[in-house]
Amino acid sequence: MASIRTRRHSTAPLYDLSLGDKALSAACEDMVMGRWEGAHDLLATGSHKDWDRRSHRIRLLAHTAADKRIVEAWQAAQPHSADALVLRADAEVMRHFAGARTGAAPASESLDRTARLCLRAADAFPEDPHPWVSLITLGRLYENGTESMTGWWSELLARDPSHREAHHQALRYMSARWHGSHGQAYEFARDCAVYAPSGSSLLVLPQVARAEAFRHRIETEGADPHTLVGYWAGERWDLRETMERWIAVRSPVEAAQDVPDLNHLAHGLALAGLLVEAATVFDLLKGRATRVPWRYTGEAEAEYVRWHARASRAAAEHADRW
Repeated sequence: MASIRTRRHSTAPLYDLSLGDKALSAACEDMVMGRWEGAHDLLATGSHKDWDRRSHRIRLLAHTAADKRIVEAWQAAQPHSADALVLRADAEVMRHFAGARTGAAPASESLDRTARLCLRAADAFPEDPHPWVSLITLGRLYENGTESMTGWWSELLARDPSHREAHHQALRYMSARWHGSHGQAYEFARDCAVYAPSGSSLLVLPQVARAEAFRHRIETEGADPHTLVGYWAGERWDLRETMERWIAVRSPVEAAQDVPDLNHLAHGLALAGLLVEAATVFDLLKGRATRVPWRYTGEAEAEYVRWHARASRAAAEHADRW
């Protein structure tokens, strides 16, 4: 359930899938209990143009609804609701991924049907970038990728050229784990960071690309992550640029998914040995953690706690010297 928060002891990090969005937590709880009205109110079409927050909400609602028929019940009750159709399309994408995790590769015909549903959602709400996010996500599941990706990406950029979730999904598509290579993924991430406006969380994409490449290397080579500590040293230039162009000028109003992006940055800084800078990011997090990417280098909670403590000590020693 999206609203569940876990804290095993007072110093443990806080995990909250809603990322502090209480209205989203309530809507997910409604869905668990078989009610779609909370999602209806939350996603009221045209109520805002914070597309990143809307996508965060749709995706978590879709995860919650994937093993239920509650979105279908909403569609039956309100057949002309664009929000219901957008959420239904994303829930179908999540169902495909749930099936793939069990080892049941989806048939291309089934993926095509879901793609057509996403396109219907795009037609129903032409301004909304999220149906294109759903398609970009779905594209990973095609056995050899899909030639439609270029068109889907163009449609997304026409609606929101700085869309956070879309860029992260495109990065995954280009990674070695899916339909590209480490080099392609990193080149994409660097290009996005170079052209991202100051204050944009897209500046963290190179750290995401490096973490995903590290994960893939561990999984495919079976190496001990602690023997590859030098891997992170090459990230220092990108990390310092991210600190200067994102953290130093970051808005005091958090974006919908700043918490996972800050966790990626804190992880990269810590593993690269930039502990004083990492302490700054840990302070912004205030104990709010995500399992990714900390679980790539060990047990997620233990890694977060260990590096947080080391960064805090380094910052205190730095302050004493000055």
